[in-house]
Amino acid sequence: MTGQPIPVLIDCDTGVDDALALLFAVRHPGLDVRAVTCVAGNTDVEGVVRNTLTVLEHAGAGDIPVARGAERPLIEPVRTASHVHGQDGMGDLGLPAPTRRPVDVDAVTLLRREILAAPSPVTLIPTAPLTNIALLLRTHPEVVRNIERIVFMGGAVATGNATPVAEFNVWHDPEAAAVLLTAGVPITMYGLDVFQRVLVPAADVQRLRASSEPRLRLAGELLAHRDPATSGDPTPAGGLGDAGAVCAVVDPGGISTELLPVEVSLAPGPTRGQTIVDRRPRPGEAEIHHGEREQRLVDVALDVDVERYVKLWLSAVEGV
Repeated sequence: MTGQPIPVLIDCDTGVDDALALLFAVRHPGLDVRAVTCVAGNTDVEGVVRNTLTVLEHAGAGDIPVARGAERPLIEPVRTASHVHGQDGMGDLGLPAPTRRPVDVDAVTLLRREILAAPSPVTLIPTAPLTNIALLLRTHPEVVRNIERIVFMGGAVATGNATPVAEFNVWHDPEAAAVLLTAGVPITMYGLDVFQRVLVPAADVQRLRASSEPRLRLAGELLAHRDPATSGDPTPAGGLGDAGAVCAVVDPGGISTELLPVEVSLAPGPTRGQTIVDRRPRPGEAEIHHGEREQRLVDVALDVDVERYVKLWLSAVEGV
């Protein structure tokens, strides 16, 4: 990669795969991580702050400010994913408490400060429910002038995981996701359609787990953590998950995207939280008879070069 590092801000709910994303982001020379903000999601917000500081400590990251954000969605109650990420959100690895501390301002204040102070437009990478981002956009719309792009992990074109049609981050706070789509900046949706495909081979996972280097050993243990629902999988490869969205910032050529209309279902019922991606080549009867709906155009990731992103992540984390 040539030129100056890309200034990025990461908004996360640090569970297992957010941790893999942070390990990559702070080790890759093409990224300048200016701040990390925390929001409730995979675990409660206090746990997210603790986990984030722990990962940055293990990664040997510089003095990156970390701030506590929203402790619940805009409307919905908190609904964590401890059944996937463990009670502590980090696979229950029993990691020691971090010595680092968060800054004394809230997430929205830190995001505003870092965005407006950046010498060139920043890229936001939310890998979590979008509550902090929605609050930022509604409270401080002036930040948009210094945002290059938002690359968020969330949504799905095909199948959901929180419900048959809704992905967890969007389902956790659908109203916040709907606000994100009105940001007025280019947006890339790195959803489940590519998220679930990027797997680190078992041999690489085991090599990392056996390392004497704490950072690499943590990476291996996180990759080896299995969702109990899939613990019987005979192929114990490790999913990069959220880390793929950060890879897409470093190497956007590793995903295939289409600029498509996207909206979020906010109605109560089984479709709530669904990202409705319109892939039709022409308007249908609903639009013909009732008029076009205003839908936001988003670069939706539809395919991913798995080997390319696995190699990219490993080379950065291992320092190759």
